[in-house]
Amino acid sequence: MDQAARQRIDKWLFFARVIKSRTLAAKFVAGGKVRVNGDKIDQPSFAVKPDDVLTISLERKILVLRIAGCGHRRGPAPEAQLLYEDLTPKPAAVDKMVVLKAAEREPGAGRPTKRDRRKIDMFRNPETDD
Repeated sequence: MDQAARQRIDKWLFFARVIKSRTLAAKFVAGGKVRVNGDKIDQPSFAVKPDDVLTISLERKILVLRIAGCGHRRGPAPEAQLLYEDLTPKPAAVDKMVVLKAAEREPGAGRPTKRDRRKIDMFRNPETDD
């Protein structure tokens, strides 16, 4: 395969709009948060080619992308989406019956209010006048 069909991983992540800037993409790759075909890489100069599968661990989710082509510029989002195929598994459906509610208390249960605290203090020390 010729060298023109390959591209640096940091450039590709920037062109595909996965990471905001190329500098951040280089730091991201150097931090070991990207895998190419299952192998962890830590070199921003690693060359990727079409049909490579990237596993990217972002802050709150994991992306699995198959590279469809190499970019020539950081274009608009529709152009960037042509560079990859998203293989990320869909999240499991959440059962609507198992929705957690905030803790509910009966009136008068739990910590005393400021008013209750004053009444308690007055009860304990009746001779103290504030």
